[in-house]
Amino acid sequence: MIKILHTIQNIYNEFLSYFVPERIKYKITGECKKCGKCCRYMYSFDTYTEKEFKIMQFIFPAYKRFYIRGRDEYGNLIFACKLVSEDGLCKDYKHRLPMCRKYPKRFIDFPAILHDGCGYKVEKKNFKD
Repeated sequence: MIKILHTIQNIYNEFLSYFVPERIKYKITGECKKCGKCCRYMYSFDTYTEKEFKIMQFIFPAYKRFYIRGRDEYGNLIFACKLVSEDGLCKDYKHRLPMCRKYPKRFIDFPAILHDGCGYKVEKKNFKD
């Protein structure tokens, strides 16, 4: 029941966001330092339980390359890729997933927190910019 209420609240908030007169965008700048931190510590927006993760892996077999590393201090699942090498590079770079190819998106709608030492930076862009 709580999950249904949470989903309804998310849909309602998304609906309201279309009526915000001024949106803030965040721009990602910089370049990858090939440290692999983003591959060893990542989140999924819609996966809250281990069971949901298993379902996602069943629906999308390519996601079997990921495993649950643990939970953060807020209880969110943390994922890691099995294919990242000790030196931070992808062992199957040629066949990496589209989400890996596109990472990071240049413009996002939320203030991302990047790993310490990451070569990318998040710049806030408001309406005037």
